[in-house]
Amino acid sequence: MKNIGFDTPYFTDKNQARKYLEGIRWPNGVVCPHCGSDEKHYPIKGKEDSKNPVREGVWKCKKCRKQFSVTVGTVFEDSHIPLNKWLLATFLICSSKKGMSSHQLHRMLKVTYKTALFMSHRIRYAMDDKKVKLSGIVEVDETYVGGKEKNKHFDKKLNTGRGGVGKTPVFALVERHGNVISMPVQRVTGANLKAIIRQNVEKSATVMTDNFLSYRGLGKDFSSHQVVNHGKREYVKGNAHTNTIEGYFSILKRGITGVYHHVGEQHLHRYLSEFNFRYNGRKINDDERSTLALRGIEGKRLMYRDSSEKEMATVRGI
Repeated sequence: MKNIGFDTPYFTDKNQARKYLEGIRWPNGVVCPHCGSDEKHYPIKGKEDSKNPVREGVWKCKKCRKQFSVTVGTVFEDSHIPLNKWLLATFLICSSKKGMSSHQLHRMLKVTYKTALFMSHRIRYAMDDKKVKLSGIVEVDETYVGGKEKNKHFDKKLNTGRGGVGKTPVFALVERHGNVISMPVQRVTGANLKAIIRQNVEKSATVMTDNFLSYRGLGKDFSSHQVVNHGKREYVKGNAHTNTIEGYFSILKRGITGVYHHVGEQHLHRYLSEFNFRYNGRKINDDERSTLALRGIEGKRLMYRDSSEKEMATVRGI
């Protein structure tokens, strides 16, 4: 495991950051992001006495003849923020178990709060990877994010709080000892939740849920469906429980409540991508997790206009 500190060269020097990112994005040699050619491209070097010298890191494709750099075709493209600050922000978000607020990034990176917020969204977008179907024992549950505890609706049938005014439903599936998939949903109806489960879980899996009515009938779609009755204070029945998914929800809510304080509903899916990514990479170290996030930057763009002004004005971190 490498010792990573804030004085690491690619966190302090933009040219070292560029070379580091080139090694991650192009481990087998430079590839043109315009045409995909891996021919022997050559770096452009301007004349020393030129009034408009070419910046370091610009390449020219031998096939399509277009110029490019390592940030072209990534979430970092067209950014005026030094690349070393991008790498440091990625490392900080990946190494913080419950996340890092944009206000904290704004102070540490010495950029404006608005810039730090947009950087955070871009990095979360890079973390949003392709979902692989879960197998084995899969725990399923839903929770609610936002609003106040006093507004929570009390379900008399289940003898528990479920839903509430001002809250957004979050549905999650976790493979025991494996990965998690969580997402915001509009409604927690049986048809909606069962469709998501069928889409993300292998038919050979054993599904564990509580006794929420929307989960009834799952047994016919999977190898087995085991239920624990939380309404009767039954939390473990043999190998059946939803403690793993409850542990994930604990991390998620501590992060949103304690670090971000408020998450706009229109951007909740990005925050969930961040928590999914860190949970799924919990068995590797911070440097490896950051490298994995940087490998996800390619082929993605998040323009400023895609981040609503309402979110910029209302998201508040510490």
